[in-house]
Amino acid sequence: MAFNKQRRTKGVQPSSQAKMHVKTGDTVQVIAGKDKGKVGEIVQAFPKLSKVIVKGVNIKTKHVKPQQEGESGRVVTMEFPIHSSNVMHYSNKQNVASRICYTFDEQGRKLRKLIKTGEVIDK
Repeated sequence: MAFNKQRRTKGVQPSSQAKMHVKTGDTVQVIAGKDKGKVGEIVQAFPKLSKVIVKGVNIKTKHVKPQQEGESGRVVTMEFPIHSSNVMHYSNKQNVASRICYTFDEQGRKLRKLIKTGEVIDK
């Protein structure tokens, strides 16, 4: 009986689609999962995995082994990635989550705009 090598691999396989609706620095609201309703800023984005790290969301404790002799181990709390489909752009001005649309300005640059508020995200 032959084994399929793709099934035996561990972890998430990178998708060929590397386009996400969020970028680093965007303010988002979590719309699914244990942290549903929390608002935070995207600290880091992983487009190939379609995951993002949001400040203050999906916090887990990790036990860290001592690196040097004489040093003691530690328990560290840190944010772990969540899927980008579980977050939605958030407007701090009107306190509402919204989808985005793409528009063009006078110079022809492509801008991201919140649909509900009309607020432009890109600077």
